[in-house]
Amino acid sequence: MIPDGTYTAVVDRIEDSLATLEVDGGDELYDLTVDEHELPDPARHADAIVELEVVDETLVGVAYDEQTTAERKERAQDRFDTLSKRPPRDDDPDESR
Repeated sequence: MIPDGTYTAVVDRIEDSLATLEVDGGDELYDLTVDEHELPDPARHADAIVELEVVDETLVGVAYDEQTTAERKERAQDRFDTLSKRPPRDDDPDESR
């Protein structure tokens, strides 16, 4: 049960027109499932960050956070790029990378 309040959430997935949101409740994470059409058009994708208001476990307000979504995507790509680089081996010729 999600207490009434304003939260930051991440769109975890959208399946069969239902969006599952991971809601940050501070000390606790909640899942909230809503019709995808309750989300703004630009937020209808996995990993979108939204600010939402919940009353009686019902979504009463939602706004797409484009800047935070872009920053999160960039950080994830940077981590992937870092992890995907093979460290040089001792027997590799000296190459500039």
